[in-house]
This record gives sequence, structure tokens and C-alpha cells, in this order.
Amino acid sequence: MSAGFPIFQTQARSILSPTTGFIAAAGFTHSLTPARNCTFGCTYCYVPTLRIYGGLKPEDWKRWGQFTTVKANAAALLGRQLQPAQRIYCSPLVDPYQPAEADAKLMPAILEALCANPPAVFVVQTRGPLIVRDLDALRALARRTRLRVSFSLTTDREDVRKLFEPRCAPLQERLEAMAALREAGIEVYAALAPILPCDPEALTQIALENTSFPIVADPLHIRATKACGATTREQGVRLAALRGFTRWLEAEFQTECTAAMRRLAGNAGRGFATGPEGFSCLAQL
Repeated sequence: MSAGFPIFQTQARSILSPTTGFIAAAGFTHSLTPARNCTFGCTYCYVPTLRIYGGLKPEDWKRWGQFTTVKANAAALLGRQLQPAQRIYCSPLVDPYQPAEADAKLMPAILEALCANPPAVFVVQTRGPLIVRDLDALRALARRTRLRVSFSLTTDREDVRKLFEPRCAPLQERLEAMAALREAGIEVYAALAPILPCDPEALTQIALENTSFPIVADPLHIRATKACGATTREQGVRLAALRGFTRWLEAEFQTECTAAMRRLAGNAGRGFATGPEGFSCLAQL
């Protein structure tokens, strides 16, 4: 158990998956997902909507966020699957530093395996300050490959954070983790994804002040702009309607929001992009 979350184990047959769709379009060759089901349990998370196409079992999407199943042999598998030309994204389906990782401790061994057989690019996508626990391993890996940490900053409003992602760390704790990573010499990017109700310009300014690279962004997934595949979880849609945030699920408003963010970033001499184009900066050599 971890903070009340059951942790189960499974023996995976493979740990690196050739990319498709969004992540492939961004330029990554493989993804690494160390567990199944994420104990952050964010209300808007698109992963449960993928169901079996996201490698989930019915218990996962029916009880999303209530437990996790870790791939206990992940590090051992990596040792056999890593290749020098790979560009790996970790992870499109679960946060590698979800709350259960505090007890599961999968990532240290995974980072050690990567350091022994480094790929061309390795990206960690997280919103978990727990990543600072592995600072020494990350610093060592950064000397062997192009390592990037993309930190999710979803809103500048603590009331919104508590509503949509109550198990995630407050913004200030995320910024402190980002500062520690940057001080250690690790490339840190801000991913404004998904963009929750916020002051768009204030959130962009926070990203600009706490990173040195292009800003990655993505609105909440909606069918109006994403005809197929994953979409915002129904629980998040209901919350938005209940609290008067439905415009954040409207395509026209999302376009206005990201345009304002892009202008501010451009005025600061920084890149800004959404979707696969935005995430592509993470995959570059």
C-alpha cells in the first residue's frame, strides 16, 4: 500500500512500445510506461477513455486512480530492448512519479538501466515533485543521453487544482522541483497540458520565468478538435459543467486562450506550440 493505494505487480512481456498517433507525430520512436493505472487519478485524464487500446483492463478504467499495477521487471526488460537511436517518451499512459512510486521505487532501477545503455533521447513527463528523489540518477543519465524533464503546469489557480487534480502537488511545489532539477543541470520544460481554467497569461508567465526552453501546451481534449482516440474523462466534463467552466471545453475559446499564450511567449522571444508540434521540441536531438 502507498498512501492508501494498493500496489499490485505484474511481469510485463515488453517495456518499450513503438509509438503511434500523437507521440509518434511528435517524433518519438518508443514509449515507456512503467505501470498500469495512475494513482494521481486526475478527473480529466484521457487514458481511461482509451480502454483496451491503452493496454488497460476493465478494472483499470472502472476504478481509475484507485490502485496501480507496476511492471516489476521493467528495468530488466529495458536492458534487452534499449537501442542507441531510440527517442523514448515516459510516459503517455501513467505518470512515472505517481504517488504509488514513493513505495514502488521502479524509477531508480529504470534510470540505472537507461544509464547503462543510453538511448538518443529520454523524456520524463511528470507533475510529481517526487522526481527530485532521483536527482543523482537523473544527473548521471543526463551525462549519457539527451535527458529532458517535461513538468506539467496545468493552472495558476489552487482552487482549480484542488477541484480537477486533488492528489497532485500545488503549483509552488512543482516549481520548487523544477528549480532543483535545473540547478542540477537537467533540461526542464514546462508543459501547460492540459490547460485547466486559469489566467492564461499568468500561467504562461510562470512557465517563462521557470524554464529556458520553448513552451509546450495542449488544451483539454475534446471531440470538436479530436475526432477519434482519447478524450477528456467524463468526470472532468461533469465537474466543468457543475462549476461553470464549460467554455474551457469549447474549441473557439481554447483557440483564443492558446493564441494569448503564444503572443506572450513570442514577445519574450520563446517558442510556443500545442499538440504534436509542441511536444516535438522534446524529441529533438
